[in-house]
Amino acid sequence: MGSVFEPAVSARPSRRGRRARLVVAFAVLLGVGTYVAVQYETGGGGAPRCTVGSGNTVYEFSPEQAANAATISAVGTTKGMPERAVTIALATALQESALRNITYGDRDSLGLFQQRPSQGWGTEAQILDPVYSAGIFYDRLAEVPGYSRLPLTVAAQKVQRSGFPQAYAKHEPDATLLSAALTGRSAASLTCTVRRSTQPGDAATVRAELTRSFGMGVLGGAKGAAGPSAAGGEVVVRVPAPVGSSGPEGAAAPEGEAAGSRRGWELAQWAVAQADALRIAEVSYAGLVWSAERSAEGWRTAGPEAQPTGDAPDGKGSGGKAALEVVIRVAG
Repeated sequence: MGSVFEPAVSARPSRRGRRARLVVAFAVLLGVGTYVAVQYETGGGGAPRCTVGSGNTVYEFSPEQAANAATISAVGTTKGMPERAVTIALATALQESALRNITYGDRDSLGLFQQRPSQGWGTEAQILDPVYSAGIFYDRLAEVPGYSRLPLTVAAQKVQRSGFPQAYAKHEPDATLLSAALTGRSAASLTCTVRRSTQPGDAATVRAELTRSFGMGVLGGAKGAAGPSAAGGEVVVRVPAPVGSSGPEGAAAPEGEAAGSRRGWELAQWAVAQADALRIAEVSYAGLVWSAERSAEGWRTAGPEAQPTGDAPDGKGSGGKAALEVVIRVAG
């Protein structure tokens, strides 16, 4: 009897072994396939990421962090706050949440700035809205006498009242890079490598986010800028061309070789920072273009079809100034 069952006993481990090897082999192939797919979707550069700066002075961060940073900056400039205020706000958010809109923190702290409902910062829902939380941070900062002349960590601490007041200082270099790009002073200095979206974008959503971050003026042609259009998956925003002044709406070419107005680069780099969240496929401005499909290349020279144009035969905007266009195209 024993000899009858011996072959069967020895065969069972063999079959189990083969099944185990097949499972392992399948898992390996699945892992390789997933890796290849991710590499293809992100242009071979691995996980989506954003960079700001150039040369040896570069800060790398995630698309989620970029989108939040862009919102913080846009709210600040819309409130008329100077670039120094934007730097203070960004450094504060880097310390408090690493630029992530988190739903937890010390005691009842929440959001980008770890603001507390119990301390009068707003409701939980308000604090978890990046536009609101950035706005109330700037409101409190504006109440600090001479904040722009104070050391960053002192200015931030007067708003936050943190238990670790010196912690903000270490984020000043990265916050300075971010604010220079997101306020438009440093042209074509922020870029993101993103996955190619498998879902279509929505131009109406982009318009809504522009309005939430920059206010109605961005769509209504405030300060002489002509209004935008949204057709065929595009949002086109008219901004004044540089006229040699130092103001934010008519500044000469910002830092770097790219031409264009400071306002234009503020809007263009906001769009790139929001590309992953809003499924933006392409942004063009002042003869340069960024696209999700070739995002690993960053900003590059655009073709003739992407050159800026005016809405009138003479290329004049409604305010009588020569105008450039920030063209934002969503994924189709």
